[in-house]
Amino acid sequence: MKRTSTISRPVEIGLRFIGMWPDSTYATLCWIIYMATMVIVQYYQYTYVFTHFDLNDIPLLMDCLGLTLAYTLAFFKFLVLWLNRRECGINDSYASTMINVADLSRRCSNVMISINALAAFFLSIGEHLLQSMNDANRVDNNSRELPIKMEFPFDVSESPIFECFLVGQFLYELVLASIVGMVNALLVSLILHVSGQIDIMRQDITEISNNKYDPNTSLIVIKNLICKHQKIITLSENIENLFSYIALMQLLWNTLVICCTGFVIIISISANDSATTQIKSVSFYMAITLEVFILCFAGEFLSAKSKSISDAVYNSLWYNMPPSEGRILLFVILRSQKRLTITAGKVIDLTLEGFTSIMKASASYVSVLNAMY
Repeated sequence: MKRTSTISRPVEIGLRFIGMWPDSTYATLCWIIYMATMVIVQYYQYTYVFTHFDLNDIPLLMDCLGLTLAYTLAFFKFLVLWLNRRECGINDSYASTMINVADLSRRCSNVMISINALAAFFLSIGEHLLQSMNDANRVDNNSRELPIKMEFPFDVSESPIFECFLVGQFLYELVLASIVGMVNALLVSLILHVSGQIDIMRQDITEISNNKYDPNTSLIVIKNLICKHQKIITLSENIENLFSYIALMQLLWNTLVICCTGFVIIISISANDSATTQIKSVSFYMAITLEVFILCFAGEFLSAKSKSISDAVYNSLWYNMPPSEGRILLFVILRSQKRLTITAGKVIDLTLEGFTSIMKASASYVSVLNAMY
């Protein structure tokens, strides 16, 4: 039996893991444990940054700072998601339409989570394995470094402490990357659900204009159509309230992260560093860029989809309807002119043009850092 919910199974598992799925067992305890773990890791990461802060070694600073800022962004995203959590009902009318939406949501979720998981692999254990293969004869344990730069009050370079921390970092990085991918997939799933409801509304508009309904009950059908439109608007506003400040942090924070990672890539290529460094930086760069692109594309897609309602009403045979009912549909057109969208902190709309601006700004910062270096 196909899953008709637009929330795919991987997204549901991720929400249950961090205690944000409605009615999940020990939700608050799971969330507290996960967030406390992130706080501890962040403490040792920022300790490393402050301890090794040296403007004469900009590549090392940008390398560790980029990953640290990315983890901080993830922490604030989970915090905002928790503060804005709520239960909601999902209307699964027109099962065939929603099944197609659910299938698309499942595929998108799997792709986004997989990309983040692969980036985490190359960032942590993948780099260590490749370095071990390239330098199998290394005997100086003190030169061994963990993939995630952290400053501890004790020596972690000795075996088996180093191996234990290496495995712990790998699991932490893999889980965190998957959860971040899940949050992005949640946004896409919600946008696709709104899209499916808009498609259903457009089908209703077509059936009304084609007189498939009894003229005696058409006014009731139009009233239900307006109620459905209002529910779509309300759901879109709830999504906007949930992701607005997440999007604002994402745009501002990821601009710096993309800048730092892009600078590391340029330096590693110009210095002919090992392929491991380049693979790690490029995979991380792709994952971070994908996060910003998903937000901007979701906002652009929602705006375009909301405008299609007015187009559907305009292209219908509304002129064959009684004037009183046709005038009601005119109000639907007027309301649809105010497009649905996702904003960054209720300041700017998320569009593909905004994504282009972010990439340009990041490239400018990289040029400045390269000139300083």
